[in-house]
Amino acid sequence: MRKRISSDYLSSESVINKFISSYEVSGKQFGIAARNKIKLFDFEGKLINIKSFKIPSLLNQIVYGLFRKSKAKRSYEFAKYLQSLNIHTPKPIAYYEFSFLGFFRNSFYVSEHLDADLTFRDLTTNFKLDNHETILRLFTRFTYDLHQKGVYFLDHSPGNTLIKKTKNGYEFYLVDLNRMLFCAMDYDTRIKNFSKLTFHRSIVEVMSDEYAKCINKDPDLVFELMWQHTQEFHRKFESKKKLKRKLFFWKKPS
Repeated sequence: MRKRISSDYLSSESVINKFISSYEVSGKQFGIAARNKIKLFDFEGKLINIKSFKIPSLLNQIVYGLFRKSKAKRSYEFAKYLQSLNIHTPKPIAYYEFSFLGFFRNSFYVSEHLDADLTFRDLTTNFKLDNHETILRLFTRFTYDLHQKGVYFLDHSPGNTLIKKTKNGYEFYLVDLNRMLFCAMDYDTRIKNFSKLTFHRSIVEVMSDEYAKCINKDPDLVFELMWQHTQEFHRKFESKKKLKRKLFFWKKPS
């Protein structure tokens, strides 16, 4: 086993160890476990969120064992880095990695649980939400801030931004952090980064208009490119779904 625990929680190491060792038989499941599982644990009056990443394929067990950082380790390190940039994410606590005979097995990412008011997905399913357009525009400026700070969030998708209402407005928190690059982004890459968020034209219109203000470009041109990337992503997404249904026709649709 390999692990790293944030200095804020070193005094509670034995408690966190117990959460990990009893993970399968304790804690409260959070959300629907498709590939990975999330459970909540009560710790001194606050909730601890522990994400268990599934055991990878045999090839990836070798890759993660020898060459590549685990998803849990990347999540922890990326969360720490985001914090250093003043970008919100639930507070990272620890990561754990388990191997057997040199083969990587599974890993856990531990963070404080954030009780969010919304996710970005809510903006795509409920157009009657209070301050709907305001939140969209603030989210767009949040994304612009990511880009300005060199954060390329590869999984910038509807469920991966949590939204917290505060007395001063709204705060945005990134989750599911294991796929990120830190680099300067050109114009096309920045606009393409919005493509996974929604297939609703009206939402793309608002986001492109606000992003155009951020970068001082023609809003019609920004919309044209953002909508093009959005349509392309969803065409590919639907094609993959159809192919999977054909190849795995005996499985129930997820």
